Amino acid sequence: MSAPVVPDLVSCLRTLVAHNSISSVLPEYDQSNRPVIDTLAQWLGALGFRCDIQPIANFPGKANLIATLGSGPGGLVFSGHTDTVPCNAEKWQSDPFTLTERNGRYYGLGTCDMKGFFALVLEAVKHYRAADFKQPLIVLATADEESSMCGARALARDGQLQARYAVVGEPTRLQPIRMHKGIMMESIRLTGRSGHSSDPALGINALDAMHSVMGELMNLRRDLASRYTNAHFAVQTPTMNFGCIHGGDNPNRICGTCELAFDLRTLPGMSNDDLRAEIQRRVRPIAEQNRVELSYESLFPGIPSFETPATSALVEAAERLTGSHSDAVNYATEAPFLQQLGMETIVLGPGSIDQAHQPDEYLAQDQIEPCVQLLRGLIERFCLTPARA
Repeated sequence: MSAPVVPDLVSCLRTLVAHNSISSVLPEYDQSNRPVIDTLAQWLGALGFRCDIQPIANFPGKANLIATLGSGPGGLVFSGHTDTVPCNAEKWQSDPFTLTERNGRYYGLGTCDMKGFFALVLEAVKHYRAADFKQPLIVLATADEESSMCGARALARDGQLQARYAVVGEPTRLQPIRMHKGIMMESIRLTGRSGHSSDPALGINALDAMHSVMGELMNLRRDLASRYTNAHFAVQTPTMNFGCIHGGDNPNRICGTCELAFDLRTLPGMSNDDLRAEIQRRVRPIAEQNRVELSYESLFPGIPSFETPATSALVEAAERLTGSHSDAVNYATEAPFLQQLGMETIVLGPGSIDQAHQPDEYLAQDQIEPCVQLLRGLIERFCLTPARA
């Protein structure tokens, strides 16, 4: 029986795009990522990688892949997520699940964010042998980055993945990113007592109390902006956005319940847990004064902020290979979860975040060869030479 053959780059990308691996908090859109994981494992196995497929507990149909070439201390991880966001196919000029070439671009769901990265990694490693490696190369493929981040969270929790350096191949136009903000999404629900609006004493108005809570959160927003700043970011301070509010059911009834959902973007050095504690410390007295019941909930576990020092060997190598200074971005990635495992980590990949999550997502063809050469440069620096003390 003949050994499996790794297809050419475009065929790899075509196959990956054809696999519907949408992840979503809405069950009607959510799909398994196993077809992508199994395909990558087959191809990487054909190149000599040892492939470990790890199903994720409590997430049926979802798995991570850890594929390793070579052995020894240290090591370099090329990391990407296998899922995509949902799409509005009717707004695309071509089928989102069919790779389409036009205008010097490859169009398809995930071409940029971020199945294209895996195709380029495969292309980069084809002409190496395991015997060439003094330090291992690890290709990590994760589940559900676009929704729960269950794949990265499972890796961080298990602590089994060991390496010294990690590159998260999110689209950065091949510019090294060494820091990004964290994300929190929180909910405050106040419960009072409804009653006839003709007599306020008949009830306890939750909407009145929420007005005071929002005022205190606005005070906190100003305090955070004065306490924390980072000039590397386009938006240099933490942000707090009031995203939605729901309360009451009729103008002539005292509002019995009111709920506010809000988003916080934190700078490196800030703790999500500390912020949650501070918010609750500030709003609990308001709830008590207004005689309403307070319920505080995190809408998802949150993503920590992330920073790798400019003096990191990985940052310096990426800057030298790309000819670009490292930068900061306002969006979040899986980088902090890899950093929690002790790896120096950067975000660096082909394509632009401007194309991500959009109709007619594409990967520009002029990003392909520079990315392949960049990946090979990183392999030669961190895998083909002995580990440095």
